[in-house]
Amino acid sequence: MSATFAPRLLHPGAWWLWALGLATAAARTTNPLLLLLIAAVAGLVVSERRVPGPWSRSYTAFLKFGLLVIVIRVVFEMVFGATDVGRPLVVLPQIALPSWMAGVQLGGVVTWDGFLLAVFEGMRLAAILMCVGAANSLVNPSRLLRIVPAALYEAGVAVVVCMTVAPTLVTDAARIRRARRLRGRPSRGLRVWGEMALPLFSGALERSVSLAASMDARGYGRTGNVPAKSRHLTSALVVGGLLGVLIGLYGLLQGGTPGVAGTDLLGWPMLIVGAALASGASLLAGGRVARTRYRPDPWRAPEWLVTVSGLVPAVVFVGFGSTAELLGPASPPGWPALPVLPALAVLVAALPVVVAPPLPRPTQQAPSQVQEVPA
Repeated sequence: MSATFAPRLLHPGAWWLWALGLATAAARTTNPLLLLLIAAVAGLVVSERRVPGPWSRSYTAFLKFGLLVIVIRVVFEMVFGATDVGRPLVVLPQIALPSWMAGVQLGGVVTWDGFLLAVFEGMRLAAILMCVGAANSLVNPSRLLRIVPAALYEAGVAVVVCMTVAPTLVTDAARIRRARRLRGRPSRGLRVWGEMALPLFSGALERSVSLAASMDARGYGRTGNVPAKSRHLTSALVVGGLLGVLIGLYGLLQGGTPGVAGTDLLGWPMLIVGAALASGASLLAGGRVARTRYRPDPWRAPEWLVTVSGLVPAVVFVGFGSTAELLGPASPPGWPALPVLPALAVLVAALPVVVAPPLPRPTQQAPSQVQEVPA
């Protein structure tokens, strides 16, 4: 078997680009059928390609949190967003508010239109969370530290440490519940979670302090001989470029942003300028920092195939714009239709099940790929 498709772990950047592509597609639609298809594709890839570890159970936690988001969105719509447009669903007691709170309504008539719109928007947020949870389940967060630009290495350490909190809390919660069952104590219910909160968060705090001490002993955060003025300028350029990328992505996802001469300034132009600025500053900073990488992750044909399969639905959904096919039928209520081209684009995102290299056996995994604390 060639080295390209030999058993190995896929590059973490490829998995995150794949997940962000799916999340972009989810952000562009409120069609419940497409959102369910996106969640199903993400779950399929996670079930087939995740590596055993504390972070591999993140998708289930994000799934539960997504369902909670849908419930919260519906409750907010019923309590704060009740309108008289559409067929009435339920009538809630209405609270009279002072005149200076005009435009805000508590209670009143809840219509089918508002209820369905809240459900569809909640499903969109839940689908985005599931895509992020899929990326967390497929990649050990500490492996992301290898691909962080040198100019943002210290900030990348903090971000990676924060990203390890969710999978670690899930693992600790399962461990505490298992210990309670062994002692004959209940392990389900709201009261149980209240009793588990103290040992759960105290363990997380103790582990964070130990991680910070180990990283300080290994020299993380040391600036070396780089002049402070040059370092600050490079960091400012990288951060400014990343902000430009975020603004450009907002322009693409939101749609309808102001433009000049028919050109949307908050879309592709801002995205391209921000990416160029961040890339140039990162290369400039990387040339002054001597930081070696132990067994760097290769980027080969499977990485390209996985990345493209995730970006295909993003490009298709952005190209469709705000058409009726991508919107859930909330007003008037109706059964959603499944557009063929967007659905096929989402199915393309399931290709990593086939094109990603086989997972290595536990004895074949390098220590640097399975450790939880970056070395």
